[in-house]
Amino acid sequence: MISRIMTTTCALALSAGAAAADYSLTILHTNDFHARFEPISRFDSGCSAEDNAAGECFGGTARLVTSVAEARARSNNSILVDGGDQFQGTLFYTYYKGAAAAEFMNKLGYDGMTVGNHEFDDGPEVLKGFMDSVNFPVLMSNADVSGEPLLADTLMKSTVIERGGEKIGMIGLTPEDTHELASPGPNVIFSDPSAAVQTEVDKLTEMGVNKIIVLSHSGYNVDQIVAANTTGVDVIVGGHSNTLLGDDERAVGPYPTMVGDTAIVQAYAYGKFLGELNVTFDDDGNLIEASGAPILIDGNVVEDPETVARVAELALPLDEIRNQVVAEAAAMIEGDRSVCRAMECSMGNLIADAMLARVRDQGIQIAFQNSGGIRASIDAGEVTMGEVLTVLPFQNTLSTYQVTGETMVAALENGVSQHEDGSGRFPQVSGMTFVVDLAAEPGARISDVMVDGMPIDLAATYGVVSNNFVRNGGDGYDMFKTAMNAYDFGPDLADVTAEYIAANAPYQPYTDGRITMK
Repeated sequence: MISRIMTTTCALALSAGAAAADYSLTILHTNDFHARFEPISRFDSGCSAEDNAAGECFGGTARLVTSVAEARARSNNSILVDGGDQFQGTLFYTYYKGAAAAEFMNKLGYDGMTVGNHEFDDGPEVLKGFMDSVNFPVLMSNADVSGEPLLADTLMKSTVIERGGEKIGMIGLTPEDTHELASPGPNVIFSDPSAAVQTEVDKLTEMGVNKIIVLSHSGYNVDQIVAANTTGVDVIVGGHSNTLLGDDERAVGPYPTMVGDTAIVQAYAYGKFLGELNVTFDDDGNLIEASGAPILIDGNVVEDPETVARVAELALPLDEIRNQVVAEAAAMIEGDRSVCRAMECSMGNLIADAMLARVRDQGIQIAFQNSGGIRASIDAGEVTMGEVLTVLPFQNTLSTYQVTGETMVAALENGVSQHEDGSGRFPQVSGMTFVVDLAAEPGARISDVMVDGMPIDLAATYGVVSNNFVRNGGDGYDMFKTAMNAYDFGPDLADVTAEYIAANAPYQPYTDGRITMK
């Protein structure tokens, strides 16, 4: 098992020695699974049966079952929790919605989960169906759901479980901007995360609970802010930013990251890692030790046969679509979020070029794609429809509309306003070039905007194509909601992209400097 621990154990002893009354707990955790029930490649996309047999794949529910069982065997006292975003990402979600996630999470024996923004992708109805099907609490503290009948009597802010003779409080946390990221509907009102967490901590403390874990789908940066702005939180199990912590060269911080007396952990995404945090509390409920590492779930982990068979059974209706070879890529097309949410990327160029090519004859000059809608890379070689749908799983359609140059610049400013947080609103474009100055304040970062090689005219009107999510205000693009001559019912973005790759096969991915970062 040691060979699969990708980071060395980061132990933080907060006091000397452990008394007889001390309480130890292993917190096993996942986040941002995104319906990756089958094994994935190193690009977080689909992995062939041949590569899986050769030990070149990662994750998948069958390996996760084994990894969880092995981790539980290492501890006499453990819980398994999730940091949100089980929904969306592959055809399994498109076809089964939350049913497959509920089945496998029940099988794994989760003890709790927070609501991720993607749990709202199909509105409160699908989330309610999922919650009715699982055997564990689903939590969200920073929202008022009293006006939403489907959730009002079901979705709790916090809960208490018992393990090893002790009470453990759990609090859920969801992105405050979920109304911009998904479709929660008008009846769910989101609020400040720190204030919401503190309110629940105070309630739990009054109940005599002195060991408190926040399950947070808010991102690594927000988790650190919550830890600094609250008291009484012992552990934050994170999600949303797909952050790897530990000693690996790709890690962005230590595992755990300590803010005061609060231990913050996260385990990347897509079932590639299982987080394993070992904590010890003194008799007063103070966290005195926290250590652990994300465990890499690679090809050395034996797949649970029963789960392999069940996943294969569920995959049967999907295979005809996703196994269809639609094109060929001459090289890997880069769609990793760490790249596409920070700068121009080849997958962003492909998607934006594909959109613009489809509608340029309608007088459209600019294509605009949010990087949060780009979910994976594609390897060189044959490209299947399943791979395209893994990159573009949201069933978005092309929207065409007209806006002024002034509105277009405002949209670009919104797109780069949360660059430091790795926000999915970062834009990928076609027909346009621009310069980003990250040293400037948000709202004043964009310059040298060119459309079709000419400086943008703030008073002129431009034809734009984007996905319908962005056109309707998703990712903070409210300025597009009032666009002129809007039509939101064009062809599916995944189909448009697949057809463009096919028309240009073997497709040669590229970047050309359309976005300049300063």
